[in-house]
Amino acid sequence: MTLFDGIAARIVETPGLSVNVLERTADDPATPPDRTVVLIHGNVSSSLFWQELMQDLPHDLRVLAIDLRGFGGTEHAPIDATRGVRDFSDDVRATLEALGIATAHLVGWSMGGGVVMQYALDHGALSLTLQAPVSPYGFGGTRRDGSRLTDDDAGCGGGGANPDFVQRLIDHDTTDEAPTSPRNVFRSGYVAPGYQTDNEDVWVESMLTTSTATGNYPGDMVKSENWPGFGAGDIGVLNTMTPGHFDVSGIVDLSDKPPILWIHGTADAIVSDASFYDFNHLGKLGIVPGWPGDDVAPPQEMVSQTRDVLARYSDAGGQVTELALEDTGHSPHLERPAEFRHALLEVIGYVGHPHDPSPPTEAIILRSSD
Repeated sequence: MTLFDGIAARIVETPGLSVNVLERTADDPATPPDRTVVLIHGNVSSSLFWQELMQDLPHDLRVLAIDLRGFGGTEHAPIDATRGVRDFSDDVRATLEALGIATAHLVGWSMGGGVVMQYALDHGALSLTLQAPVSPYGFGGTRRDGSRLTDDDAGCGGGGANPDFVQRLIDHDTTDEAPTSPRNVFRSGYVAPGYQTDNEDVWVESMLTTSTATGNYPGDMVKSENWPGFGAGDIGVLNTMTPGHFDVSGIVDLSDKPPILWIHGTADAIVSDASFYDFNHLGKLGIVPGWPGDDVAPPQEMVSQTRDVLARYSDAGGQVTELALEDTGHSPHLERPAEFRHALLEVIGYVGHPHDPSPPTEAIILRSSD
């Protein structure tokens, strides 16, 4: 595990799982909750992706990054997808309890955005930062209002993973010889064209920690009479986000509404109103043959769904800030680190502190609903 300067890893034993956690070596464990930030990664990644941000955040915060089950250095326990992402959120809860952290500011990326929304529903939080989050209605198979297209979530879940990509995870392929290599998937899906970094080997290393054991990534599938011929299974990572198993739109009804920052890139290839990971969109483009048309299998309007739910959250009394970054892909914390850091510090109430290293507010475009 490649760790950056000032970052250390340790295993935290919880009642059900051994969990890997990254921490900053200089952080004070006695830091109060309102100065504690917990980072949750997304699918096919790990806590390693957070290290640049961890280094850049002010030193009087306590910052931790947790590996979800089946990723990074955390135990590869199977995932019950019929619970949505609750296996993940319950693991986060158990980890924080083991560390004596009653509550914190939560940051979730992609699938991790769904995990922290579920966590807020079940346990509460001081704030939520949602980076390129999965739609509150899951990934694939829904209309704009969140209603399911089919009873078996056709085209969603474990059957949607590219078999060659899965094999390359198994083989720990670090090359860029095929479009389905993890390195090329990172370049084409995780970031927008033009992103440059000296740490790409670390990001690929993080992707390759993904467990492909039964019950982890990608998950199972069932045959379907509906196009494209498969439906969601009940175990594994991708099935946790299928609409029959996952719906966190209930955050609108939380009585105690934490402030929410929603930060996303307008060039995101994964979470989008025209996602290249959505079978219905691929069918509409002619990439997957036999698409039955918009009436039967419309592409999922993921970003619009998130905006609709967060608008209702705001109308119900919650505070929501949206930061949409132009020419930015699925990883704003990597691609636009200064803007990401500044927006995060604002939502946790840190901006204005004499040690705030952020750029001025006018350096970014914020749209707020109070």
